[in-house]
Amino acid sequence: MAGRAGGTIRPGDADAELASRAARRIRDYLSAHPGSDPVRIQGELAGDDALIVPREAAVMLAQLLALLASGQGVQLIPDAAELTTQQAADFLNVSRPYLIKLLETDQIPYRLVGTHRRISFADLREYKRRDDLSQRLTSCHGSARN
Repeated sequence: MAGRAGGTIRPGDADAELASRAARRIRDYLSAHPGSDPVRIQGELAGDDALIVPREAAVMLAQLLALLASGQGVQLIPDAAELTTQQAADFLNVSRPYLIKLLETDQIPYRLVGTHRRISFADLREYKRRDDLSQRLTSCHGSARN
């Protein structure tokens, strides 16, 4: 089953002060309880039973809250999400025609859904990683010659 694009919180949608306090509390807890054990959360919603979440999720939640606290928007996209060509172009900060050229020259894998192209977010991130690395290498070698 194809993944769906995740949720979005726009800048200013969240209470920055509340997000800041929550991020700080999570970071303090993680610092005071190092290791790889899951995180136990006691609270109203959990009742008598603690809510247990993977440590990696708690770390990511603290990062998300810190971004909200600084007034930034946040978007969560699962690796399995399939993006439209416009969403993929927006992610890469390129034009849609340029993205289509990348798809047609097999630089980024895609699949057809009817006549529409869909690009997995994981494949898009991998292309971006390779492209960023290539640009850094070109930049380093170019500046070494000057």
